[in-house]
Amino acid sequence: MAAPLFTASDLAVNVLSAQSLLAAFGVLGVGVVMFAETGLLIGFFLPGDSLLFTAGLLCTGSGHDGVKLSLAPLLIAAAVGALAGAQTGYLIGRKAGGALLARDSSPRLKSGAHRAEELLERYGHAKAIVLARFVPVVRTVLNPMAGALGVPPRTFTVWQVAGGLVWSVGLTLGGYALGSSIPNVDRYLLPVIAVIVLVSLAPLAAELYRSRRRGAAGGEAQG
Repeated sequence: MAAPLFTASDLAVNVLSAQSLLAAFGVLGVGVVMFAETGLLIGFFLPGDSLLFTAGLLCTGSGHDGVKLSLAPLLIAAAVGALAGAQTGYLIGRKAGGALLARDSSPRLKSGAHRAEELLERYGHAKAIVLARFVPVVRTVLNPMAGALGVPPRTFTVWQVAGGLVWSVGLTLGGYALGSSIPNVDRYLLPVIAVIVLVSLAPLAAELYRSRRRGAAGGEAQG
């Protein structure tokens, strides 16, 4: 009896694990995940931040599974996937309107939509589009929200490209730099990724802090 071409373990891919996705699909997988996470509502659960950082790390040959990626193709795939995904999400939102999000029953997705709308209202289009790139789930739903709420196409395109490049290229290069400077850094991959995710949220946290301080100062002035 002929041996099977693929075993069950070869075919099993954990879509929530950056290492599993990269081992199975490599650079192509990064581009597809970036597109799905930023352009399709069904991709809100995908590990965008950790995938970018881990992929950059694997370009240095630091992965314990023997996975080695090339940096230049990786940067191109990450950027193209992130930018094309966001633009697709925006176009879907313009065409379908708010009904697309209203029909979805996921509490996490609805919470992300509420936060995305708050960002757009509080910070304006440009700043909200950039900041949303660094917030999981929000970066998925803000793009169709922007389309549904009538954000001008030129404004959205300019700022999603700026934010998308900073996010995708920045996190990838961050992983590459760390893997190049620290031997056997893959042993500490999980805590390092946790730190990177927290750091990626720093711009939003800083904006919220400044906003609260301005609100408090305004309240004291009125008093």
